[in-house]
Amino acid sequence: MAFSLVPSCFHGYLTSCSFSTTQFFPPSLSCGFVSASPVSKLRTCVKFDKFQGDSPLEQTTSASPTQEVPLEAEEEEEDDSCLPNDLVGAVRQSGEASASFVNSGGTRAIVELLIPQLQFLDDEGAQAELWELSRVFLETLIKETGCERVKAVFPDAGAAALLKYKWQDAAFGFASLSDRKPVEKEDEIIVMVVPDYQMLEYVEKIAKGLADDPPRPLVMWNPRLISEEVGVGFNVRKLRRYFLSSFTTVYSMRPLAAGAVFRCYPGKWKVFYDNKDRPGRYLLAQELIGRPDAEDLEIIYGNVEEKPDEEPSLLTQAAGIFSSINRFMKAM
Repeated sequence: MAFSLVPSCFHGYLTSCSFSTTQFFPPSLSCGFVSASPVSKLRTCVKFDKFQGDSPLEQTTSASPTQEVPLEAEEEEEDDSCLPNDLVGAVRQSGEASASFVNSGGTRAIVELLIPQLQFLDDEGAQAELWELSRVFLETLIKETGCERVKAVFPDAGAAALLKYKWQDAAFGFASLSDRKPVEKEDEIIVMVVPDYQMLEYVEKIAKGLADDPPRPLVMWNPRLISEEVGVGFNVRKLRRYFLSSFTTVYSMRPLAAGAVFRCYPGKWKVFYDNKDRPGRYLLAQELIGRPDAEDLEIIYGNVEEKPDEEPSLLTQAAGIFSSINRFMKAM
């Protein structure tokens, strides 16, 4: 896969691997963005493990109104500016990316937040938190597209019924993958919330139905269509080649031990590495047109300059890890 070096021209925020977001949900979830102020631009709480702190909104509004901010700081741009300040910000950003894709005529999109907290749903309170985040996404999508007929399709009937009762003021419809007819003719945009591999047959059936003339947009939000328990086999390869390849990943956030991989439509894929001079910040290593695979990441991290007298860093370790991953991926 081809890639090119790009100049440092961004500033911003991202992540390690685990964090909490319960505190970020206000009594009334809003789809709007808070305009970035000079104070918020000066903040450097940037990795996902820092998201356990106060809400960015609370931190910004708690600053003294008379505080003077140097003009130079306000205009400063750094490599990681495209990265969100917190998890809720990431979800909203993914909603904006999905809306941009749909508004441009796109019909099949995937949003993936490859963060442990959103992957391990057996933890206490994890599912409830996930549903709240899905609502942030849905309301952002509705706001940015102006569509009034959005249908949210949840993994099972129990979750759909519970959330429909809980969110009686929701601006979107509810259904589940197991419903006899989850999608109606009047539905204009369909969002599948964390569809899993056990319901793959229903997912493909719905997707095929939405491809009819005129085609209607389908967004899969944090799909879990490939299970490690099932393993790698013909069905997985077939799924990737014939079904998932028809989707565009409009938003992806993947924290790594030594950096992160990020994409926000219509932007390119970006590979970041830790700024060793500023803990918690990132530098842009490469920008690519397509998703970087394990081999790309191995090369990119291997090209990051290291001082010869230093002990092996996380970057060096990561390059070795990706070498092993690459051998596994080629077997698929």
